[in-house]
Amino acid sequence: MNIREMIDVLQGKVLVQNHDPNEELPLGGAADLMSDVLAFGSEGMALLTGLTNPQVVRTAEMAGINVIVIVRDKTPPPETVELARDSGMTLIRTGYTMYEACGRLYKAGLPGLGLVKMVNDSW
Repeated sequence: MNIREMIDVLQGKVLVQNHDPNEELPLGGAADLMSDVLAFGSEGMALLTGLTNPQVVRTAEMAGINVIVIVRDKTPPPETVELARDSGMTLIRTGYTMYEACGRLYKAGLPGLGLVKMVNDSW
């Protein structure tokens, strides 16, 4: 799935466009805990989140994520939008809940990371 297809599936609104809309996305993931993004995120994935603070952009940048989708039609503050623009992120907003947005993307063919297995209380 490419970024344009993802926007169509989510009826999304692009807030910051720093990538070619035809760029392919290898997978998607969702989290509101940025520690989970750092632990389970994968380079190049699309991140869906309900958070709108600048820390989302900083965390995505550390994890090698280029596309952030903010769910529940939340409007990020100007400092988050500016940081996304300056960091080379593509920032999108959708009115769907996180559950609905993930389901729609998965149904449309965007895979996730699969099963996560805990071994000795560590991933």
